[in-house]
Amino acid sequence: MKKKLSALALALVLALSLCLTGCGGSDTLTLNVYNWGEYISDGSDGSLDTIHAFEDWYESTYGQKVKVNYSTYASNEDLYAKLKSGAVSYDVIIPSDYMIARLKDEGMLQPLNFDNIPNYQHIHEGFQGLYYDPDNQYSVPYTYGVVGIIYDANQVDPADAQGWDLMWNEKYAGKILQFNNSRDAFGTAMYKDGLDVNTTDKAQWDQALQTLLDQRPLVKGYVMDEIFNSLESGEAAIGAYYAGDYFTMAEAQAENVDLQFYYPEPTNYFIDAMCIPTGCQNQELAEIFINYMLSEEPAVANAEYISYASPNALVYESETYQADMGQEAMEILYPDLGDFAQQYNTLAYRNLSNEMLDYVNTLWETLKIN
Repeated sequence: MKKKLSALALALVLALSLCLTGCGGSDTLTLNVYNWGEYISDGSDGSLDTIHAFEDWYESTYGQKVKVNYSTYASNEDLYAKLKSGAVSYDVIIPSDYMIARLKDEGMLQPLNFDNIPNYQHIHEGFQGLYYDPDNQYSVPYTYGVVGIIYDANQVDPADAQGWDLMWNEKYAGKILQFNNSRDAFGTAMYKDGLDVNTTDKAQWDQALQTLLDQRPLVKGYVMDEIFNSLESGEAAIGAYYAGDYFTMAEAQAENVDLQFYYPEPTNYFIDAMCIPTGCQNQELAEIFINYMLSEEPAVANAEYISYASPNALVYESETYQADMGQEAMEILYPDLGDFAQQYNTLAYRNLSNEMLDYVNTLWETLKIN
């Protein structure tokens, strides 16, 4: 009987330990976070390491250690493929708006318990109730921004730096970079041609494919994070990318490079948001992590490090943040918040139907094969 009791007690202790630690060790919780590359303050260049800061804060607050396993992806489509495969489970992800809509529609996101995310109150109301999460159930906005064109003024005539035509200018053949994901690449062509980026008319997508095929002989490469080194070094001279990344590139540019930035019209407005996928191992811990990232110190550190606009009032109303970023950055990153929702509703990507996604993917394969 004693042995049976001991075995039972051991089993109960083990079960309790597994319950408390999720995927971690016997006395450490584990949180798996999957984010874009270069998209969180990591402690470099004197910045706050917000992941380690969370681990320290959690232990001092709750008396238990936590280990954050942090990994990155290059595009929303890569994130989707990894989640869909079921090979790895994550607790927190940070997809873009149209991908949030897709994940929600396919039952791949958990509804959030906002009792564990009180700092949500600091998110500007203009970023709540938008099409991808109309009832504010599945996401917490992390950053937002607008796609622009970055060019090297030492290689590009400033007179040519207008609209989307610069990315199709034959004068700069072999110096142009294009997005290496179908949604953004087709977006550049459709904005250029005055097409609806959310159309269900296959003929318009065919037209956009032809525009991209016309551009292909001019393209040095199809890139995502690779754009940083290519533009900073001067190997390439032109690329469309997210506004916040311009400042990162400008700081790291070579002496013979003079990177400049402008917004072509029309262009894409986007929001990236923190979500919890259905494979989450510890939802309460994930929500505590999200709430911590909304608190002032880590939120400001992340916003300064990645140079993306923040929908969090604790960030954009911070005098320290405004001074650190400087006037030029604030003017580029923060268009009138009262105007943002209208522009966003007009120009943001929507989730396409499965039929349209399959069609677009087929067109994308055609482009990449040719």
